[in-house]
Amino acid sequence: MIPLEHYLYVAGALFAIGTLGFVVRRNLLVQLMSLELLLNAVNLTLVAFNRQHQDDHTGQLFAFFVIAVAAAEAAVGLAIVLALYRLRRSVRSDEATLLKN
Repeated sequence: MIPLEHYLYVAGALFAIGTLGFVVRRNLLVQLMSLELLLNAVNLTLVAFNRQHQDDHTGQLFAFFVIAVAAAEAAVGLAIVLALYRLRRSVRSDEATLLKN
């Protein structure tokens, strides 16, 4: 039996890597992948806490909804990145100034 702390350490490391990747990198595709890492860290935490309370499946249910939201976010995000690439020929977030006045 793996202790809960080990799951939380791995989830914390995933969350830190995702945060660092989102803040440091300027490529929108890498930022989307970093956002997916953040959501997977949250899922790991939810499932780990659900393992402590095996009679209640709330953590797994929330993880399922987070996965559904992440899939929708990836689809919308990739569509936006594709549209930006067609207009600007770049996927750098610094050059995404289409909404500025």
